Amino acid sequence: MTTYPPFRAALAQLAKTIMDVTLHIGAHRTAATGFQDYLRRHRTDLETRGIAFWGPGSTRRGLFSGLLPSAKGTVSAARQERAAGRIRLRLDQTRRTGTSHLIISDQNMMGSLGNNMRERALYPAVGEQIARFAGAFDGRISAVMLSVRSLDLWWCSALAAGVSRGHPLPEAADIKTIATSERGWRDVIADVACALPGVPLRVLPFEQFAGRPDALFACGAEADAPRETSRQWLSRAPALPELRRALPPGRGQLPFGMGRWNPFDNEQHAALRELYADDIMWLTAGADGLATLTEDDTRTRVAQTQPAGQRMEGQTDEHEKGRLARPG
Repeated sequence: MTTYPPFRAALAQLAKTIMDVTLHIGAHRTAATGFQDYLRRHRTDLETRGIAFWGPGSTRRGLFSGLLPSAKGTVSAARQERAAGRIRLRLDQTRRTGTSHLIISDQNMMGSLGNNMRERALYPAVGEQIARFAGAFDGRISAVMLSVRSLDLWWCSALAAGVSRGHPLPEAADIKTIATSERGWRDVIADVACALPGVPLRVLPFEQFAGRPDALFACGAEADAPRETSRQWLSRAPALPELRRALPPGRGQLPFGMGRWNPFDNEQHAALRELYADDIMWLTAGADGLATLTEDDTRTRVAQTQPAGQRMEGQTDEHEKGRLARPG
């Protein structure tokens, strides 16, 4: 557990009582982009309630630089310290505006989709990454939100998104390694909890909150949420036609079809679903005191279906002025 000199620890505790800081760390492919879009669109309303928001448009413009690994996978101590200084300065500036609750949402805090694909594992370095953020925030983190999703569908979505962005098409051996891995959300949650001891970790199932960012905000951030009337599905996984267009010649072959790419066979799907079921049972039983399974009590039906209402394909970020529709 991180320790601080007495005076510094007192300052950190004072800042924590004055302004709550909630980290929404993802995961990728769990409607995080839609949640960030919701917070961005309701920014003015939230500010009148004393709630501020930092999203990728802020965090990926240098604020977190030094905490995330470089292209070579390295993180230097000097750059970490500079990043910590920037974050603490920005936290103090935000607090002085009268903000009582700050929401920070960036799924890259957990790691990158590319690293998941290269390692053929679910966020293998998440503990180290979150530990760096814990040090940079200097004890000011009040709570963490983490969304989880059925592992078979999560990997289908993650692999499709990765291939569309230029990552190599996984080989059959890669798919088998993913499907037979024993690393699930339970391991990810344990790693995050160890990096942030004593910080409440709220786990929210994608199957309940997809397309419902207002419910995700109300349950995860434990704050009064502006009502959302537009049901948009942002950053959807590309379907097979788009993937075929994105795949360079000679880099493998995708199956025919128009729907979602499914690289797993029935047995592999079953293994991933069983691992996810075990994770949810563990969470329901109390998660060994490491996390809380946060569910929406107003939800009367849970199903692995798309949310009702308008569906939009594309992805957005804070700094984008419009929405880019996906072809296909």
